[in-house]
Formats: sequence, C-alpha cells, structure tokens
Amino acid sequence: MKARLQKKGRLIALFATLTLILSGCGEAFLSTLQPAGEVAQTQYDLMILSTLIMVGVIVVVTIIYAIAIIRFRRKKGDENKIPKQVEGSHTLEIVWTVIPIILLLILAVPTVTATFNLADTSGMDKVDEDGNREALVVNVRANLYWWEFEYPDLGIVTAQDLIVPTDEKVYFNITASDVKHSFWIPAAGGKLDANVDNINTFYLEFDSEKADEAGNLFYGKCTELCGPSHAIMDFKVKTMDRDEFDGWVTAMQTTEETVPTSEVAQQGQEIFAESCIACHAVSPTTGVGGAGPNLANFGEREQLAGFLDHDKETLKEWIRKPEDFKPGNKMPNFEYLSEQELDALAEYLMGLKVLE
Repeated sequence: MKARLQKKGRLIALFATLTLILSGCGEAFLSTLQPAGEVAQTQYDLMILSTLIMVGVIVVVTIIYAIAIIRFRRKKGDENKIPKQVEGSHTLEIVWTVIPIILLLILAVPTVTATFNLADTSGMDKVDEDGNREALVVNVRANLYWWEFEYPDLGIVTAQDLIVPTDEKVYFNITASDVKHSFWIPAAGGKLDANVDNINTFYLEFDSEKADEAGNLFYGKCTELCGPSHAIMDFKVKTMDRDEFDGWVTAMQTTEETVPTSEVAQQGQEIFAESCIACHAVSPTTGVGGAGPNLANFGEREQLAGFLDHDKETLKEWIRKPEDFKPGNKMPNFEYLSEQELDALAEYLMGLKVLE
C-alpha cells in the first residue's frame, strides 16, 4: 500500500511539473497571452482583470476559512460545551451582499464596454470624397478544409495566406460555404463564427512592433468542430507595413498568368488544364467562391494544405492521395497520374508566383 501511494505521489508530482512547464510554452504568433493588436490587448486585459478578481476572492475566502478553523476549533476539555448561538448579523449580511455586487460591476462595466466597442464596424462603411472605401475589408470564406480571402475593393483573391497591413483596422466579413466553421487568429483576437446562412463582421488590428517580434507571421485556425480534418484547418497571416502592402496589392492586380519556362513545367500546365482548372483558379483576380483554393501564388506559400512541408515531394504525395493527409476534404485522388506527370504538375505549381 505504501509503495502504491508513493508511486501515485510521484505521478502527481510529475504531472504537476509538466503542467507548470507547458503553461509557459507558446509562440508570439500563436499565443493569446502575447497580444499583437488592439483587440487582442483588450481581451487580454479583461482576462487579467477577471483572473485577479477570482484569485482575490479565493484568497480572502481561504483566509477566512483558515481563521474560522483555527480560532473556533474544538479544544480539549470543551467537547460538551455548546458555543454561543448567533442568530445573524445585519452588518455581515450587508458586507457579503455588497462586495459581490461591487466585484460584479468592476468586471461587468469594462466587459460590456469592450464588447460594444469591438462590435463597432461602422468604419467599414466610411468612404472618401471619391466614394472609395477608406478601410481595408476582407471577405473570408471558410471551406472544408481551407480558407479563401477576397479583397473586394481591390479585386484580389487569395487562399490560405491572409495578407494584412499593420497599425490599422482591417475589417472582415465572415461566411462559410458548407458547414459551420469559426475564424480565429489567437495573437490578434477573435474568434467569430463562419456561418452558411449569414455574414458576421468584426475587425482586427496588428501592431507593427509585435508583428516584427513574431517575424511578421501569425497563425489562424478554425475553432468550430467541422469534420475529421478540423484540427488541421489552418491558415497563415502575413503582416506588412502600409507601403509594402500597397506594393503587394499592385503586384497582385497587375500580374499576368504565370508562363512556364521549362518543358517539364509546360507539360504540368497542360495536365493542370485537363484535371485541375475546373476547381482551381491561377489568377489572383478571379476564382471567388471556387470549389478549390486559388493557386495564383502557390509557389510563395509557407506551407502546403495549411500544415505540410512546402516542397515538391510532399506536393506530389498530396496530389496523389490528399485523403491520406486531410480526411474528408473535397479534392479527388489522382493516383492514376504517373510519376512523370506528378513531377511535371508539381514543377508547374511550385512556379506559380506573383512576387519574385
């Protein structure tokens, strides 16, 4: 029995230590505890406030409990003594009624205020003298299991990689094509449901200093259980200063369809036209609401399918049998393609770039 208790004690100590260590883990691009913008900072401040209030209540109650146990414990020789019976105290009743009300107000007022402020998307409708929208608006469409980002005022469509400027509000219209999803960028704030029947709106802001610390790269996720590949329905957020973002916009708006420069890539383009073009666009200004992601800048992406290594060999395996990597996705298997055809198709896709 003693050995068993010692073993359990060691396991408890081990798990407690691991919990403490893991609680300190996190990256700037993926942690809600390292806010990277106005929305995230507001939510972080509210979280700290509520935590302090809860910890304060626990400490006070623990102290009172300890005093009561020590001061009013049964003493030797007083086993048969009946203590003085107190019917009640109006003062104490007022104190323990008023204090929770005060604590509730301290928490509720900033929470309600922040909720209404963060829900204010009126800036999305402001236009300049020429009738052009002043703010950047991105239409987000969630699909099984990938993300589409449309910049309606700029005529640009991307997939999997969201590009945003820093130090300004970016407004989002969020919807879904198939089932319920949820859009979340942990370091920036959120999250907001992506529904099939309606459009939800909100805004985020990315602080330039925090973005630099994170390497100008953040991670986004789906946080609504949407199917077998929900856990790997990820996307990347690349932040830029306004001048760099304007350069990216110009490049996306003026780029022409990539022309293969090698014979192998040309063969890949032919295979793509026969097997893939029905679902995938290769122009950054077309393909809104397509069955598959826009591939105009596929060669520039950080990862393949949102979570795989971005290299030719992995791409070939993905094309051959995507179901092995993302169960439940809508892309068909291409097991009938020969190794030579897969090489050509991968060569063509990796060459799809907008920025050199």
